[in-house]
This record gives sequence, structure tokens and C-alpha cells, in this order.
Amino acid sequence: MKQSLRTKLDQLSARLAELDALLASEDATRDLERYRAWSRERAELAPVVARYGEFGKAEADLATAAELARDPQMRDFADEERHATEARLATLEGELQAMLLPRDPDDERNVFLEIRAGTGGDESALFAADLFRMYARYAERQRWKVEVVSESSSDLGGYREIIARIVGSGVYARLKFESGGHRVQRVPQTEAQGRIHTSACTVAILPEADPVADIEINPADLRIDTFRASGAGGQHINKTDSAVRITHLPTGLVVECQDDRSQHRNRAQAMSVLASRLVDRDRRERAQKEAAQRKSLIGSGDRSERIRTYNFPQGRVTDHRINLTLYRIDAIMDGDLDELIAALAQEFQAEQLATLSGEA
Repeated sequence: MKQSLRTKLDQLSARLAELDALLASEDATRDLERYRAWSRERAELAPVVARYGEFGKAEADLATAAELARDPQMRDFADEERHATEARLATLEGELQAMLLPRDPDDERNVFLEIRAGTGGDESALFAADLFRMYARYAERQRWKVEVVSESSSDLGGYREIIARIVGSGVYARLKFESGGHRVQRVPQTEAQGRIHTSACTVAILPEADPVADIEINPADLRIDTFRASGAGGQHINKTDSAVRITHLPTGLVVECQDDRSQHRNRAQAMSVLASRLVDRDRRERAQKEAAQRKSLIGSGDRSERIRTYNFPQGRVTDHRINLTLYRIDAIMDGDLDELIAALAQEFQAEQLATLSGEA
């Protein structure tokens, strides 16, 4: 193990001992907020320090095996023990490195899912609807809640654009690699000759931002318009100016929300979407600067970047970032995304580990 990793683990072990002393002190519960913070920190550190303890024990076992090897009668047994312990040390070191990887502070956040039809006209809009159903079915499997914020329907029943809020545990951690260009190859319903067409949609996964805590938005930078909602929704929704359109003047970003009957709730939802887009804009600008120094295996997440192809005639889905092809398109379109998402997360972790090893 590199000395820098060992030093970090020694520091965490010392901190855990310090936390144990603080939590056991008589006045530990006088400040409940501080007590809870200590408890949370201890819960995060304890598994790492326990694994480091296993690593230390394995090192001691390796030293014992080396001592035994000096005895000619014990040499064969000692060699077997040494090989087994060296393998165990390698496994433990890998696990410890993974446990030390920096966590994405947004992983536990809810997200805004934005799907927009691209090239392909009506077929692209139908594919946008298919993608939304895919993510909604996946959310259902995870017991997440899906709330449609706004939608723009096409003539054939697809979506030119749909924005939904997905609420649940670890939503962003699971879906954050889905941003980018999604391409479909299939015979459209409107194709009389049976020819395969290629269409595309863009998907954006934005961690839900707090308009107050995460970003400061100057009210003078906003133009807020109210208007009568369009489309289905009953008599009330079409008779009041409940729909809200917010324009962020410095960036030109425009957000509309009209799915709720309450103008107040539509305005709050639109502000949340706007804040999330502004935070995402800043994050992507920083990522582009970092990408100039280090290329991520998962890609930049740029919405113009083609990340995945859904080929219906061949029954396959290919993720181009990790060269993974799965021949189970029906299950995937029905929301069975676990294999894809796990593979992307594993590749991302491998890239983080390579970076950690290089810096250590």
C-alpha cells in the first residue's frame, strides 16, 4: 500500500477514536445537532476503519508466515499461507481504495429528467415518449415518484419535449450517466416501405437544486409571465392564468410550468427547474475545463454527445461510452436498466480508482 493511502487511513482511525470519546462524554447530547453530526460521521468512518483493521491483521499474518518459512519443516505450509495472505491483502487494498473515493454530494438528490426530440420529426417525438416510459418504469421499479412538470405533445402522441421531477432515494446516483444523445434505429409506424430510419433525442438529468441554498438568482434578472394553460386539464385550468413562464435574462434560459392549477405552485416548480439548469450549466462549464486535463471514461455528459443506440431490428442496445451491447431491448425499454446502470457506475469507479492511484 502506498504511504499516502496509509497516512490517510491512519488519520481516519485517529478521527474515529476521537469521535468515540466525544460521543461517550457526559455533555455529548447537550447540542443535539452536533451529536447527530458526530454520529453520522462515525457511521461513515467505522466501516473504513474496520476494513483497515483487517488489512493490518493480514499484514501481521504475512509477517508470521515469513517467520515460519525459516523453519525447513514449516516452509511448504508457510508458502501456502503467504500466497493466500498476499491475495487477501490485494483484495483489501482495492476495497479500501474504493471506500476512500470521493462521494458525489448530489448523489442523494432528486432530479429533473428532461427529454427533447431531435432529428427525425414525428418518429423522434415518439421515441421521446418511449424513453420517458422507460425511465418512468425504471422509477416504478425503484419505488420512486415521477411528477410531470411540463410537456409538449406531438400530433402522433409523442413528445417534442417533456420535463419530469423524479423523487426518491439516490435518484441522481443511479441516473446521472443518462445525460446525452440517445439514437434509435427502427421502422417508423408511418413508413410504408418498411425502411429503417434513424432518429435521436437528447436526455438531461439535472440534480434538483435549492433556489435559495445552491445558487443566488437576482430577481432583476428574471422576466416572469403568466398565461392561460393549454391542452387537457379540465375547465378550470384553461380559464385562469395559472401557467408560468420564467426567462433568465442573462442566459436566455426559459422555463414553463403549467401542469398545476395553482399559479403559485407552478411558479415554485419553474424556479426549481431554472435553478437546477443554472447549477447544471455551471457544473458543465467546470467539467469541460477539467476534461481538457483528464478525459472521463463515461464522457462529458454533454447533451450533444451520442451515448447510446437502440436498434430494434437487431434487438440490441449499445452504450458507446463503455462498448457494452445488450441483446434485450424489450426488457430495457420496459425499464430494466439495472445492468446498464451498474456497468456505467463500475466503469466510472474504475476510472476514479485509476486517478486515485496515480495521485497517491
